[in-house]
Amino acid sequence: MSSAPTSLSALSEYPIVQAPMAGGASCPGLAAAVCEAGGLGFLAAGYKTPEAMYEEIKRLRSQTGRPFGVNLFLPQPPVADPAAVETYRGQLADEAAWYETELGDPDQGNDDAFEAKTAILLDDPVPVVSFTFGCPRSQVVDRFRKAGTFTVVTVTAAEEALAAQEAGADALCVQGIEAGGHQGTHHDDPQTDAARSGLGLLALIAQVREATRLPLIASGGLMRGAQIAAVLAAGADAAQLGTAFLVCPESGANALHKQSMTHPLFTRTELTRAFSGRPARGLVNRFIREHGRYAPAAYPQVHHLTSPLRKAAAKAGDPQAMALWAGQGHRLARQLPAGELVEVLAAELAVAREGAGPRGAS
Repeated sequence: MSSAPTSLSALSEYPIVQAPMAGGASCPGLAAAVCEAGGLGFLAAGYKTPEAMYEEIKRLRSQTGRPFGVNLFLPQPPVADPAAVETYRGQLADEAAWYETELGDPDQGNDDAFEAKTAILLDDPVPVVSFTFGCPRSQVVDRFRKAGTFTVVTVTAAEEALAAQEAGADALCVQGIEAGGHQGTHHDDPQTDAARSGLGLLALIAQVREATRLPLIASGGLMRGAQIAAVLAAGADAAQLGTAFLVCPESGANALHKQSMTHPLFTRTELTRAFSGRPARGLVNRFIREHGRYAPAAYPQVHHLTSPLRKAAAKAGDPQAMALWAGQGHRLARQLPAGELVEVLAAELAVAREGAGPRGAS
């Protein structure tokens, strides 16, 4: 069954974008509330089965007729050093015993059912599809374009932006080092220290804007309307916020995760491979402190390995072994309904733009 997606004529019509947060936060209720308030809501297909992704799309469509997006993870290359994963498994044995669970099977696949999810989204198109952890082939992008879907590729460097433009993407999500959750780098080089090599959002916008002609969605640590105004002034067409929406009541994030955003125990964030094997920014807790330096560059193998452990910690009410993904602006989180948050951000954006007008203007 095929249906034409609601059109997305220009990103500038939706300056506030709700980030697709894999793991449950970006549920249909959250995306619908954002869409209904005039923002662009997103579903996260990562870690879901194709069937679960499609069910969420149907639920979202029943709640809003406005444009929305679905995010896909690109397939990952085989891990370079399987022995390193086994070594890490040994290190986590005591954690598993403490939480009375088994560690997961790291060999559950590394393609996140990309082909099956793509087939569904081409058969029954949605307005927007974004891609993370790589750049799809030009043939894939072209098929989405013919289906009427607007495509966005997440980039963390000017070279990645050029590759996405070459592949025919309609827009780029420019992700700065400040962003919570996984860094969307196209190639995770084990020899690269992402904490030192990553660019801040404003510097990255400038580099990508000079290198490409595509519309840009800015992402990374944005929590206030004035920050949105800043990235728009720097050359972005829209701003994507994740952590700001994670604490909303409509968010599907674990209650402990939401509470941790502003809890005095968690004062800073850090890029770590501890939970997934890929650099991701989260609140620094015991697990990161004890295991982060030993985690190998092995995504999604480490993600599969630690998944039961993270679930057991959540069930036990212990945030010290949960992946508390958060951007650098997490302490500015406001526990507002998603629609109200969009309205507040839009009002703050308007005030900031008015204040940035020419001197002497009335």
